[in-house]
Amino acid sequence: MFMGHYINRTLVFPFRLKASSPMPLHLMLCALFFCTINGWLQTFSICRIKSPTPAILFTLGAFLFLLGFFLNMQADEILRNLRKPSDKPGTYKIPRGGLFEYVSGGNYAGECLEWLGFALANNTPAAWGFFFFTFANVGPRANDTHKWYLQKFKDYEKLGRSAIIPGVY
Repeated sequence: MFMGHYINRTLVFPFRLKASSPMPLHLMLCALFFCTINGWLQTFSICRIKSPTPAILFTLGAFLFLLGFFLNMQADEILRNLRKPSDKPGTYKIPRGGLFEYVSGGNYAGECLEWLGFALANNTPAAWGFFFFTFANVGPRANDTHKWYLQKFKDYEKLGRSAIIPGVY
């Protein structure tokens, strides 16, 4: 699961992005450092200190991970195709479809669902910590995005979206 997510993020996702400004070297190095440490921590935790996960918990976790992975990729696709080449610079649009029908941060919600599934399936302190800190990182970003949409689009509130958890937050 973990490897599938990061293979997509490093080998597939970047090549599907539309041309944009280059990533600063320090951000790439920070991401490399984080992924190396987190990958080692998750692997060590699963291989060395993990106790068996009940089958029902593993199955539920694997299902939620795959659902979150699909929803995250769908949200990325929606965001990539939000603006057309003919749009004027500074043109903003409201994302529609997938989780964006329920939350402003559909991409963030999908990501959190992935890591919740990973935590349930593996049931290690490292996996639960990764889920918690992922949510602690992207939850406020989704909230800021939600507030921005509310300010930018006068009828946005009528859509009834939450920030990241439908009907809750």
